[in-house]
Formats: sequence, structure tokens, C-alpha cells
Amino acid sequence: MTDSPSRLHHVVFAVARERHDTVGQLFTELGFSFNEANLDELGIRVLLDWDRGIELISPDPGSTTEVATSVSDFLANHGDGVYTVVVQVPGASAAADIADRYGSIVRFRQAFEGDGNYLEEIDLSVCGLPLTFLSTNLP
Repeated sequence: MTDSPSRLHHVVFAVARERHDTVGQLFTELGFSFNEANLDELGIRVLLDWDRGIELISPDPGSTTEVATSVSDFLANHGDGVYTVVVQVPGASAAADIADRYGSIVRFRQAFEGDGNYLEEIDLSVCGLPLTFLSTNLP
């Protein structure tokens, strides 16, 4: 755990798979620099620039994982757009406990620890806002 204060970390945009490269190119031309990842265990493709605060996600075609299904449902109901806003907090579970008092609905949780690093991420909806609480010591 870190004693760092809470702060806005990055915004996650859900983008239909057929537009993922185009939207990535748009932001690249605007000065963003992405790391690309295919997260097969989550069923999504990711372009991520944590330094500049943006992430583009698209579900893998046909994936039925919890995350891919959530992103697919979002795209079907809303089209491309802001999927969640990631807030870095000292403790994701503690932040989720606070959000629970406001009627939050958790969509997804993940956590890992190893080699001196940790990450805990809780994606939820609270007060109608799509938020993800992130606690990590990764840069």
C-alpha cells in the first residue's frame, strides 16, 4: 500500500474493435504514445498511455469473459465513449467499501502481487458514475 493521496489516474474509452486502430492513430497523432496489449485472459485489446492518462479498450470478437462482455454491452448500449474514469487511491478495497455505502455496483475486480509489485483494481458504478479504483506501486 502507498500513502499517496487519491488522484485522477486515467480515462478509459471503450471503442468498437473495427475502429480501435483508427482511434489509436488519432490519439497518436495528437501526441499520445501507446503500449499495446492483448489481454486474452480478459478478452480485450488495450492501447495504454498511463503517462498521459488515456486507455483505449476493445473486446475480442466472440469473447465471453466478464470484462469483454461488459465492454461489449457498453458498446451496444452507448457506442464508443468513456467507459470508466480511473482514480488512483491508497487502497482500492477501502475505496470500494466507501463507494458501497453509496450503493455501488461492482463490475470487475483484479489483483496481483509479486516481485515487489502490486496492483488492485476495482471497476464499479456509483451514483451513476463509472469509476475504477486503482492501487498500485507500478509507475
